[in-house]
Amino acid sequence: MRLVTFSDAKGMRIGVHDIESNTVVDLAALSRLPKDMTSFIALGKNGLKRARAAVKTGEAQLPFASVKLHAPIPRPTKNILCVGKNYHEHAKEFHNSGFDASAGKDAIPEVPIMFTKWPNSVIAQGEPIPSYLDYTNSTDYEGELTVVIGEAGRGIAKKDAFDHVYGYTIINDATARTLQNRHKQWFLGKSLDGYCPMGPCIVTADEVPDVNKLHLTTRVNGEVRQDASVSDLIFDVPTLIETLSRVMTLEPGDLIATGTCAGVGIGFNPPKFLKKGDRVAITIEPVGTLENPVE
Repeated sequence: MRLVTFSDAKGMRIGVHDIESNTVVDLAALSRLPKDMTSFIALGKNGLKRARAAVKTGEAQLPFASVKLHAPIPRPTKNILCVGKNYHEHAKEFHNSGFDASAGKDAIPEVPIMFTKWPNSVIAQGEPIPSYLDYTNSTDYEGELTVVIGEAGRGIAKKDAFDHVYGYTIINDATARTLQNRHKQWFLGKSLDGYCPMGPCIVTADEVPDVNKLHLTTRVNGEVRQDASVSDLIFDVPTLIETLSRVMTLEPGDLIATGTCAGVGIGFNPPKFLKKGDRVAITIEPVGTLENPVE
């Protein structure tokens, strides 16, 4: 299923986007399900079962064009967990860009590099990335497959990792590169308000039998900039879940942005930073396309 958070005159709630009919099934109108995505995810398989039953009724369908789409999880309860330098070619381009102030001289990390993004940075499909907030004028894009945690857990082994994956979405890990470099850490440069476009939906894990077969493509103003398979990850999804859960309890609705591939703006000479009027579109099927203008 393609789960979405949307709003209309009746307020914000969750639904299922049916691509064939281009409608949104209003789950709140059909069953006593939570209106927010995190609470719905916490219901696990039971919630999905009830949602599927609601969809089968063929009722409470709203034209997709009649609703406003929000980020699937508009306000995460915690920071978004992120992975740095997790594709081989991107690790090399970042290492050689002059913007990498992370510790170590090797381009390819030996263990996952983790950082977070502030919840306030989340915006929806179609909302503008406010590059004017970056006073260093060095805003870049990073298309990333993002894991949505379902079942809570700590000390999760790799072999059990996918039992804790609820689904997948897309994040644009927008970054003020000069801030990222100047502060010798990544949090400030990646946590500006509006610097985490997310969406357009959450595709449930049953729709993705092999995550390594997914493909990511990022276009800026129609020009392909990033194009890679998820199989190119240095540290795969089970490794990331095992690494994180060794030190913290992962909970329903937690988000893990798995890293970006080569082709970001700083990989060019001179760098191709985003500017007002640009459009960034990140596609990962079956999740769809996350597209945002820049202002």
